[in-house]
Amino acid sequence: QVQLVESGGGLVQAGGSLRLSCAASGDTFSDYAVGWFRQSPGKEREFVAVISRTGGTTSYADSVTGRFTLSRDNPRKTVYLQMNSLKPEDTAVYYCNAASPPDPHVWGQGTQVTVST
Repeated sequence: QVQLVESGGGLVQAGGSLRLSCAASGDTFSDYAVGWFRQSPGKEREFVAVISRTGGTTSYADSVTGRFTLSRDNPRKTVYLQMNSLKPEDTAVYYCNAASPPDPHVWGQGTQVTVST
């Protein structure tokens, strides 16, 4: 099983950019599809984006399509979420998730993203 550590969060003005990283250790990283989720105070955790094991396929929530880009570097065991044109409503704790069925999903500890007006 992998362990995940997110980084790259912070405070940014609306319209700005951030790049989040999800670094894995442990098991074979290329066995896992990796997704990003986010959670704002008082709201449920929601899907943001997912990338396939090889990186050949990505999928995005409608709210971030065209603004966020997901990529992965399997030799470095890292997934990157490039976030552009950030909006205040993107403010949340962002979580990385790794899945390799039938094993349980693995979550990172989260990284805070705050977008100011």
